Amino acid sequence: MRTANVRSIVIWTLVALVGAAGWSVLALSRGEDVSAAWMVAAALGTYAIGYRFYAKFIAHRVLKVDGSRATPAERLDNGIDFHPTDRRVLLGHHFAAIAGAGPLVGPVLAAQMGYLPGTIWIIAGVVFAGAVQDMVVLFFSTRRDGRSLGQMAREEIGPFGGAAALIAAFAIMIILLGVLALVVVNALASSPWGTFSIAMTIPIALLMGFYLRVLRPGRVAEVSLIGVALLLLALVAGRRVAESSWAGAFTLAPSTLVLWLVAYGFVASILPVWMLLAPRDYLSTFLKIGTIVLLALGVVLTVPTLRMDAVTHFAARGDGPVFAGSLFPFVFITIACGALSGFHALISSGTTPKMIQKETQVRMIGYGSMLMESSVAIMALVAASIIDPGLYFAMNAPAGAIGTTVQNASQVVTGWGYHISTADLAQAAKNVEETTLLSRTGGAPTLAVGVSEIFSKVTGGSLRAFWYHFAIMFEALFILTALDAGTRVGRFMLQDMLGNVVRPFRNVSWKPGLAITSGIVCALWGYFLWVGVHEPLGGINQLFPIFGISNQLLAAVALAVCTTLLVKSGRLKWAWITGIPLAWDVTVTLTASWQKVFSGDPKVGFFKQRSVFQDAIDAGKVLPPAKNMDDMHTVVTNSTVDGVLSAALALLVVVVVADALRVCVRHVRRPALSTLSESPYVASRITAPAGLVETREEKEEVRRATAGTAAPGD
Repeated sequence: MRTANVRSIVIWTLVALVGAAGWSVLALSRGEDVSAAWMVAAALGTYAIGYRFYAKFIAHRVLKVDGSRATPAERLDNGIDFHPTDRRVLLGHHFAAIAGAGPLVGPVLAAQMGYLPGTIWIIAGVVFAGAVQDMVVLFFSTRRDGRSLGQMAREEIGPFGGAAALIAAFAIMIILLGVLALVVVNALASSPWGTFSIAMTIPIALLMGFYLRVLRPGRVAEVSLIGVALLLLALVAGRRVAESSWAGAFTLAPSTLVLWLVAYGFVASILPVWMLLAPRDYLSTFLKIGTIVLLALGVVLTVPTLRMDAVTHFAARGDGPVFAGSLFPFVFITIACGALSGFHALISSGTTPKMIQKETQVRMIGYGSMLMESSVAIMALVAASIIDPGLYFAMNAPAGAIGTTVQNASQVVTGWGYHISTADLAQAAKNVEETTLLSRTGGAPTLAVGVSEIFSKVTGGSLRAFWYHFAIMFEALFILTALDAGTRVGRFMLQDMLGNVVRPFRNVSWKPGLAITSGIVCALWGYFLWVGVHEPLGGINQLFPIFGISNQLLAAVALAVCTTLLVKSGRLKWAWITGIPLAWDVTVTLTASWQKVFSGDPKVGFFKQRSVFQDAIDAGKVLPPAKNMDDMHTVVTNSTVDGVLSAALALLVVVVVADALRVCVRHVRRPALSTLSESPYVASRITAPAGLVETREEKEEVRRATAGTAAPGD
């Protein structure tokens, strides 16, 4: 035992030193070349320490997870929504569900401020806020039969604050789903390779689901090998299809993709979780994690230099061409999912608590998955920071700022202090077999260029275009897996809301109810998506500017619910664990909301933008991005709607937080008045490990259970 302890101390000391070395280089280096490998070292060292010590402390000391307690997946197993799922498959599902556009796109956009602010928030934010939120929400939802976040707020905070939480959470969910779907449509439109490869993941997932359920139950390793082999085959075949006579069948217009996405979202949300959702997400996780691991190895092998400034002049001035606003609060809003995301709380109180086998697995699935997503965000920031800064700004600045020719773009970007020649801009596009890379906004193309830069140094420059298009397809797959799970969670939320009025809806697996609510959810985000695809300034494009703030406001609701539950469940002394992140998030998001509503800068404030465009209409002028007077009127409408929605959502969150504070104070003063909606204890009959790798004790427990000699309560 003494030797094991010494070995453990040595190992964790080395891990801490690696992380500390990475942070030291990033923080202290000024004016000299800095390798991206130091960013990877800082991230991995911090993640390891956070998971090993902080997450374990919260799980066992604060939450006191109980492996002998049956989860709702075991007690309410119906093979549709409630189904005990192998921890490895569930880890894949949960990670795939939470890892949408945010960790890929947000950090790329935030690179405008420099690589250092984003790195600090992504790593520190996930360890102390994002991963904590995900794990604590998952734990409390598991203790409450998989209740949704809004319903937990209603039951634990009260009808007033709970109603505000239900409305805010559902409205924000529709916005998030519409934005995610729009990113998928933009990535797959006219891309037969991506469309074919992603379409093939559906029959592969169905095969995996039936394999585990019917043919070879419990054989996760076998089905993993089969699934990965078929996935790689689909990726290779996708490129061949794109170059064959079949390309036309998989070259879909945006409007056609919208219809397919809505249909897929509906079907995925009503089929049993074991049949399509869980195996498809598990399958996609291999590609996601595999790509990120290879990207990290590529950074270590090629040691690329961070070419972006540690902190750019846009951070202080707030007039950046990628997005307007100062470093505080907008870098924290822009990064979102890579550090702290309200969307994750919906998954942690949606599909996952209805599938988890043991409470002891919340650390691995809740905290661990979020660390995995944060690693994606770090690699996205690395990819954006190693390319030429001039190219970065040329790709991410709108056409209204840099023009449509490489000559104009070169001149404008050079004027910002980041020189790039017209020849360099033309060559960059040629390298990835694109006609132009100018104003390829949204973050995804920039990430793809960074990925191709790293991988081509390992495999050779001739494959640069291949890696670029592979990364575009990879991003679409990344986001689509969040869309299907999100639609199912939206269905759960709507069922919980309607269940407060119509009793049968309380049973989330009631077939008429699940069909009706799934149809409503798909129709809502599908409508905004359809309009957005056909009208460049309408539909979901109208709501895109409030995507980041909405997501962070939802995180404030989740952290408020978590803090309330910690207080009411007798964990007052540990309430700071979610209380401090809550205070930070509320400060950031309400500051951002105030600026977006009342700022006098038309690039930041919605109502100021409305005033400027209305004055131009009165003067008969057309301002970019509008191209005619109809577009001008649309911008005025969009600015008005976004301003009103931003104010309304912020007000709803203030109501939730204030009501949560009232409940906490009342509980401290008069604990007897508080009630908890926690489900009664039922002994578990399932034996399953807590982590990915079984411990010696867990192997013995499984052996005894298999032999039928497990002691009662084991």
